Amino acid sequence: MNIDLLLLILFLFLLLFYLIFLLRIKKGLSRIIIGQKKISENKTDESGTDPICRASIIIPFRNESENILNNLKCIEQQDYPKDAFEVIYVDDSSTDGSAKNLINAVKSPNVKVIRTEFSNTRKAFKKIALKKGIENSRGEIIVTTDADTVFGKKWLSSLIEKFDEDTGLVSGPVNFIYNNGIFSAFQVLEFAGLVLTGAGLIGINRPVICNGANLAYRKKVFDEVNGFDLHLHLSSGEDELLMQSISKNTAHKIKFSWDHNSLVSTSPLNTLKEFFEQRKRWASKSFYYPDKVLRIKLFFIFLFYLGIPVQILLVFFYSKIFFFSSLITVTAKCIFEYFIIKSGREFLFPKKIMKYFLLGEIIQIPYIIISAAAGLSGKFEWKGRKLKR
Repeated sequence: MNIDLLLLILFLFLLLFYLIFLLRIKKGLSRIIIGQKKISENKTDESGTDPICRASIIIPFRNESENILNNLKCIEQQDYPKDAFEVIYVDDSSTDGSAKNLINAVKSPNVKVIRTEFSNTRKAFKKIALKKGIENSRGEIIVTTDADTVFGKKWLSSLIEKFDEDTGLVSGPVNFIYNNGIFSAFQVLEFAGLVLTGAGLIGINRPVICNGANLAYRKKVFDEVNGFDLHLHLSSGEDELLMQSISKNTAHKIKFSWDHNSLVSTSPLNTLKEFFEQRKRWASKSFYYPDKVLRIKLFFIFLFYLGIPVQILLVFFYSKIFFFSSLITVTAKCIFEYFIIKSGREFLFPKKIMKYFLLGEIIQIPYIIISAAAGLSGKFEWKGRKLKR
């Protein structure tokens, strides 16, 4: 068997592996969307008679003076009974007056601001802030979001209503606000792809990724898996690693809230450097996923992406036959991912952004390779701090 055939078999295997992965995501999304439609159709006026769960919203923040008051307005407009939820803003050593502005603006008695006290720690700042907020909370359900997000008045109630006796965690949707331009459009599409991937995997009972900007879980379940203690040595992962731990170590269900009322929005990053640092941080935690099989699968996905530029190089320096394999690979990738993105088009972003889809597909290939490789170093900048994994 010659080297050409061996390479073609390898690239075909990686393509099939990736396409099966995408098909499973699409299957999971279909389950979630159909399930939400059934829930909406079966809703009655009696749904409001369900027992009210007490909730604690924990919002860690650092240097968010430009955003935090908009976030507070959204909090104060929630239609959930005021005596059934509390809000704990946790100041993570802000230096821009965020805490002072927030304290002066707070009017509701169920909103309070506390501050973290750090000793010699050099990592896991957000987890420590969240942990302190949870320790000071009284709610049955913990809800987390970020200080730079905005959302509608039914946000909290829509998340809480997804809980039943068997549910341990609900992952909510997050989208980027389109600010015009190619860079903004790419971030919107790329982030939508991540959200849809997370939702699809939850739909097939294989939860992997979620976003702490919109997450809710039972406090007793958080305690059952020892909270963040098992991964407090990592700066990131307060969302995904917690969800994976709940899925692996408890009998509780993980759900995704495919509900417009559950949606929270945030602005895309302004610079390429900020974007790259964020993606390095996200990539770095994947090396510590507790499921070894999952880590192997992610490695194969990385090899699939790496195989695309390798095939293109082989066209110029080895054999023209790889022109056809690279063309088939890229075409199949675009088609399958298009149908996944299309599933969330009306839910996560305006239709006009789809005109950037093909350009985004091209940009995504080197971006995935570079960010994944950079994540190996475990070094990144976050909120003005230079951190290690």
